[in-house]
Amino acid sequence: QVQLVESGGGLVQAGGSLRLSCAASGRTFSSYPMGWFRQAPGKEREFVAAISWNSGSTYYADSVKGRATVSRDNAKTTVYLQMNSLKPEDTAVYYCAAKYYGGSYYSPGEYRYWGQGTQVTVSS
Repeated sequence: QVQLVESGGGLVQAGGSLRLSCAASGRTFSSYPMGWFRQAPGKEREFVAAISWNSGSTYYADSVKGRATVSRDNAKTTVYLQMNSLKPEDTAVYYCAAKYYGGSYYSPGEYRYWGQGTQVTVSS
């Protein structure tokens, strides 16, 4: 069992930056690939970024590539999402999730545990 709690969201002006954190409980955190997703009102949950269990591989949605950096600290059982050059279209609730082994990093259905989300609002 892994429990996930996101933090770091808020209101930011376009062009600004935010660093989201996802704190995990459970001694098995280091074995889980982790992902970030977001969901805007009226839209489906979409993939943002993901990282393998040992940080050896990272994955990004085209919409955030070059503006986002996903990282993790297994000793602190925390995964991070640094978002720069934020745009109004980045406004959404951001979720972190722990992934099943195998399968696609890009599909929400491949993730086993989810946090409650943190709101990010980017004003123009």
